[in-house]
Formats: sequence, C-alpha cells, structure tokens
Amino acid sequence: MMTDAASGALAGIRVVDLSRVLGGPYCTQILGDHGADVIKVEPPGGDETRGWGPPFRDGTASYFQGTNRNKRAITLDLTTDPGRDLLRALLADADVLVENFKPGTLDRWGFSRTVLEEAFPRLVHCRISGFGADGPLGGLPGYDACAQAMGGLMSVNGEAEGGPMRVGLPVVDMVTGLNAVIGIAFALFERERSGRGQFVDTTLYDCAISLLHPHAANFFMNGRVPVRTGNAHPNIAPYETLPTARGEIFLAIGNDRQFANLVRLLDVPHLAQEPDFATNAARLTNRERLRTALAEPLSAHEAAALAETLLEAGVPAAAVADVGEVLAHPHTLHRGMVVELDGYRGLGPPVKLSRTPASVRRPPPRFGEHAHEVLAPYLAQD
Repeated sequence: MMTDAASGALAGIRVVDLSRVLGGPYCTQILGDHGADVIKVEPPGGDETRGWGPPFRDGTASYFQGTNRNKRAITLDLTTDPGRDLLRALLADADVLVENFKPGTLDRWGFSRTVLEEAFPRLVHCRISGFGADGPLGGLPGYDACAQAMGGLMSVNGEAEGGPMRVGLPVVDMVTGLNAVIGIAFALFERERSGRGQFVDTTLYDCAISLLHPHAANFFMNGRVPVRTGNAHPNIAPYETLPTARGEIFLAIGNDRQFANLVRLLDVPHLAQEPDFATNAARLTNRERLRTALAEPLSAHEAAALAETLLEAGVPAAAVADVGEVLAHPHTLHRGMVVELDGYRGLGPPVKLSRTPASVRRPPPRFGEHAHEVLAPYLAQD
C-alpha cells in the first residue's frame, strides 16, 4: 500500500515527534500514515522501546516496529545547547510538536508553552502526559497499567469471582494517542480560520476515565458502584461468551428482535415468548436461567460456523479468535489491515479516506537513520 505522501490528507504538514514509548509514537504514526512528514527525534540512548523484546529484528524490538513507521529518525541531545538550537530550527519549519515528557521538562530546556507560543505562533503543541501539569496529581509520571488501575478500568474488568484485572493490551496509552490525533486535527482545522496554533493537552488519566461507559452513566443514575461481570455486559443479555461444541461464541444481542432470531435459528423459538426472556430487562434479571436455557442448543453447533450463520441473519455474533487467526483472516487481508513493505509487516491504517487515503511509505527507521537528510540544511546555515 505504498503511495505518494502528497496524496495523504495531511500532506504538507510537518510533525516534530519528541515522544517515546507508545501514546505519542502511536499518535504520530497515524499522522504519518495520512501523509504528514514526521521527524522522530530520539535522545542519544534512543526510544527505550527499541529494546523492549524479544522478538527482535536487526537489533530492534517488535514493540518499536509497531508504532514508528512513516517517520524519519534523528537523534538530538536536548540537554545541550547545540541540541536545543537544532530543535528550535526544526520547530521553525514545523506545524505540529508532539511530546510526552514529564510536565516541566521542556520548560527547563527553554521550551515552555509561553516561549513556544511567542516564537512559533502557528505551531500546534500536543503534550501527552500522565495527569497534566497541575491539580492534585499534576506533574506526576503516568503509565498505562497505573492509569487502568486509577481510572477504574481494572475494577470492572475480570471475572465476577476474581480480582481486578488489567485489560490485555495498553488500551489507555492507545486511546490517549487517538485522542491526541483528534486534538491535533481540531487545532489544525481551527488554524485555517485563525492563523494561530494552540496547545493540545491529553492525559492518560482523563482518557482512562473517558472509557468508563456505560459504568459511569449507570453510576450517575443509580449510585451503585459497578462490579466485574466477566464477559457479560452490565446492561444487556445475552451479551457475553458462551461455549459451543467447538470454541466459544460471543453473542451481542442488542434488542428483542435479534433475540427472537437467535432462538429461532437455535431451534428453540419458544424462549422468545417466555416472560423471563421476552425483553432485555427480563433477560438481564434472569441471566443465569438464560445461560442454562441456551447451553443445550449451543452445544449442537461449532462457534465459527454458527457465528457466520447468525451474522448473515442479522444477529450479532462472533467466534472468539486468537491473534494469529485474526491476522490470517481473508477479511483482514481484504480490508488492508496487514501491510508489508521492504520486509516490514504491520497493522494497516483503520481509517479509509476515499480521495486522500493513508499509506505506508517508510518502514520503521533505524536509530538516527535520517540525521544527514533532515539536519543537513540546518547545519549548512551555521
């Protein structure tokens, strides 16, 4: 899926990426996929995720490879005057700055918000941090798992009889990166009217809390602290994984019509007429009885085949797949969700634009790979 960057929606936008690890790099990879010229600025020791393996390829961990394509990489030591001078030169030509330093770090290096706004009035400055710069937790470092714990996500994730559990992927880091992309897009859009950049403030703490639907909405209405329900939904039934003769199937029945179609296809249509199951509220109240009633008819099917039959009938269902199965699925490949370039394989861009599509033009860069290409014009000016 290699195309010219000029075809992307963000063609002509230059991004200086000072971020490391996940939230920031994930954000800037999305910007790069959509045509932005992303300059990844690493410290002399490199982005620490280069060492977060195995697995490794050519000395670089898969973790780094997953969030750093479509970028040009340079190294700068921002603790030195020459490093800071080069950063100022880069920012003079930039549209966006993305960083996830602990609040106050850039200030100590002479790049406070006030300085940046005065020196580069059109610059969109996006900071990703744990808690923001002020407030009771302001300035403290943030980490995905800690944000999941503090933000309430772990309290509602896991089996009912088990303890709080971390979501099995860095969901807070990633949704913070997504929100950073949204904020940057908003700011660039507004800049077209005002001619001015602005500060985009995104925190792991805020983004973790923003994910608490429907648990927060339920709490605001009934005052009851949500509890863990495993794969079961707190407001809908059946909306959970259930066993079949082969594999587990997730049923996501959102209304009474879908439930009637489900039990019809399972050859137990009478269940839709029983008072205990006729409405979602009744099914939710009688969830355990419903599981028992569905167990025998489900045991006559295999999850994958049944899920396909149900989907074709408009009943939301899915067989539980592992990562290998997902990445090999024909529809995954049809949608371009696996991309390859020069030996690199990665996940494809999920946002498809009709006229200005995303593209994968550069594999993840080697450490400092583009130093001469990026910095030579600035060094020549000295």
